[in-house]
Amino acid sequence: MKLKKFSLRTRIFLAMIMLVVLASILIALVAVYQYNEQTKDYHKGRLERKENAIKTSIDIELQRRTTYPVEEQYLSLIFKDKIYDISDINQLDILIFSLDGKLLLNTSSNFTKDSTNYDLSKAVLTKLEESANHRMVTENETEGGIKFQSSYSYINDNKFKPIGILHLHYLKDNTFQEKELKEFLERLSFVYLLLLLIAITVAYFISKYITKSIETVSEKMNITGLDKRNEKIVLKNASVEIYNLVNAYNSMVDELGKSAVKLAKSEREQAWREMAKQVAHEIKNPLTPMRLTVQSFEQRFDADDPNIKSKLNEFSKSLIQQIDTMSSIASAFSSFAEMPKQKRETLDVVEVVRLAVDIFNEEYIHYFHEKDTLIAQLDKTQLIRVVTNLVKNATQSMEGNEHPKIEVKVKEDNGNVIISVADNGKGVSEEDATKIFEPKFTTKTSGMGLGLPMIKNIVEAYNGNITFTSEINKGTVFTVSIPKQ
Repeated sequence: MKLKKFSLRTRIFLAMIMLVVLASILIALVAVYQYNEQTKDYHKGRLERKENAIKTSIDIELQRRTTYPVEEQYLSLIFKDKIYDISDINQLDILIFSLDGKLLLNTSSNFTKDSTNYDLSKAVLTKLEESANHRMVTENETEGGIKFQSSYSYINDNKFKPIGILHLHYLKDNTFQEKELKEFLERLSFVYLLLLLIAITVAYFISKYITKSIETVSEKMNITGLDKRNEKIVLKNASVEIYNLVNAYNSMVDELGKSAVKLAKSEREQAWREMAKQVAHEIKNPLTPMRLTVQSFEQRFDADDPNIKSKLNEFSKSLIQQIDTMSSIASAFSSFAEMPKQKRETLDVVEVVRLAVDIFNEEYIHYFHEKDTLIAQLDKTQLIRVVTNLVKNATQSMEGNEHPKIEVKVKEDNGNVIISVADNGKGVSEEDATKIFEPKFTTKTSGMGLGLPMIKNIVEAYNGNITFTSEINKGTVFTVSIPKQ
């Protein structure tokens, strides 16, 4: 899983833990490195001290005790017995070579044999001569894997003239240092394990504290909307960054509130303009035939005509018909404009829906209900209006259908009254589906497109909802869900 998929709180938590772990590893590595360097310095210093002690013993022997001339050819005689005493005192293998690399004396044990094979090569002699202070130290290893150091330096006479070469074998015993390092790492591991547990606890609470303010802002932003009253965020003891974020959000809420007021005002004005256009359009439709009827009657009026009464009755009926049309238009707009009042009365939904279905005296309309009685707190008149409008729309959608069929079903589901009206009509296209609940939208040649919007208003006033599914040339199912209480 990529890191960006983790939450901010998880990333802060992991970062703090990884920081502690990384610090622990680095400190352990530095400790091992430091111990190794200290061990090297220890062996280097110890070899120098022993070498100085041995050379001091050799100088004392050369200057004070020997009776032999202090020259190269007498070295083996001078130190024939003394060299072993010096080796035992300093607990170090000692080899003495002539200036040309030939072995003169040796107290070395077998395990420290090196590649010189007890004779120094010309390369070693050259390096020793060219080295600083005429001293050289090399790292060696026995066949058994035991590491030791070899030092080479000149043996000088009283006038500091080289008369031989001193070669020391120093065994590097790291047992004590390795034991100390192991004990130190064990203690360090225990300390860092305890520190890791503390870090996990601290990281948990710190990450929770840091992200708490961000979660508050996130929750508020998730419920922020243009069509609702948005609350501002009030945080105490917030960091500067969170404080700036909260201020930005609160400023956005203020601007959103202003925009919502402007938008609502604009939508109301637009709705009234659209409503006025629709009313004017619907009223003009019957006014045109009324005008033509009056003009025709005026042109053909003859008081002496024996059929004047029948013509007058025909003229009156035509005008009355157009006036009734205008009245129904006004009633329809009035019903749509009036928000349904949440009037509730105890009624049997099964019986009320039956009454609404019985208005349509059609054999292809079938009514089904799971229970014989379904008691709910609803408005009887508005419930009948919902059912009759849905059934009416269903009958109108099946014009030209040779085998029309409508099924009205009533049931109860999780405390809600479910009413469905299904037909096998022509269906609703995808393009029309998005506009079907909009005022004045209709696919019929007649009608004002207010039936479904009015039903939607009634249902939503009772905290219910209306949905539909449809397939072209197969039919449509409208489903209304309204809480019983």
